[in-house]
Amino acid sequence: MDDTAETPWKTDPEAPDTGDPGDPGGADTLDQRVAAAAMRLAAGQGWRHTGLMEIARAAGVPPDAFYRRFPDRSDVLAAVSRVADTAVLAGESPSAPEESARDRLFDVMMRRYDALLPYRDGLRSVVRDLRREPLTALAFSRHFGRSMAWMLRAAGVEADRPGGALAVAGLGAVQARVMRVFLADDTADLSRTMAALDSELRRAERWAGAFRRRSGRPSPSESKTPPHGAGEPGGASAG
Repeated sequence: MDDTAETPWKTDPEAPDTGDPGDPGGADTLDQRVAAAAMRLAAGQGWRHTGLMEIARAAGVPPDAFYRRFPDRSDVLAAVSRVADTAVLAGESPSAPEESARDRLFDVMMRRYDALLPYRDGLRSVVRDLRREPLTALAFSRHFGRSMAWMLRAAGVEADRPGGALAVAGLGAVQARVMRVFLADDTADLSRTMAALDSELRRAERWAGAFRRRSGRPSPSESKTPPHGAGEPGGASAG
């Protein structure tokens, strides 16, 4: 089904009440429902064969409410990221202040992968099909960068000071490489994903250290207090 199908609007009769997307709780619920519907459809028929109106129907969201929050395909992918990011930011962090930034980032990113597990089948299709949608991928990159910045903040790494943009780009590169492992990880405890993430974070740490020594730039400042999942209110590889 495509977005131009000339059929009367009808939401999925089994979909629960949408709620008010104008309040924070309603917006979170809307993201969850649209993310779940989109990834379910993508897993079954492929992301490139899944249209926005089809996602809206499957989520039980009227087209006007859907359009206000998800006008483009990249916005649907952003909803998947927001659901995972919100789960991380809302959770209690077991990190201790004496832990290194790398250890705290490892904890944050693994919690994010845990939150993405329900969408993994759909994300496989997205990653495969997004190569044919360069404009969607480009539009999603802005959402992806914002997501990585908030994961840095959740780990107690300041993303808004000098050097923060490089840290965001570095974590994005780590995420893109580890995502490929995550999508193929068939272990019950995501041990392959954990090993890949640990390896990539260590490599990024070495590169960052070498860059700072050559350029004389300071690393992004770390907060003086341990990261807390709900410490700051919230503000792409897909996911």
